[in-house]
Amino acid sequence: MAAEEVLQTVDHYKTEIERLTKELTETTHEKIQAAEYGLVVLEEKLTLKQQYDELEAEYDGLKQELEQLKEGPATIP
Repeated sequence: MAAEEVLQTVDHYKTEIERLTKELTETTHEKIQAAEYGLVVLEEKLTLKQQYDELEAEYDGLKQELEQLKEGPATIP
């Protein structure tokens, strides 16, 4: 009967190892997906920051041009 108990214990450990291996694989896959998503978000943030900087520069240029036009001589009768 001791041999049967040992076989049951071995089977139990094999089953537990399979379960833990599957869980580890799933968790690793989820972490990789989260990292990939994080990279996409960072890339999008960088793109939006670049667009913001370009728009801000354009705004500053137009604002400066408007100020120059306001300061210029009024030639319209």
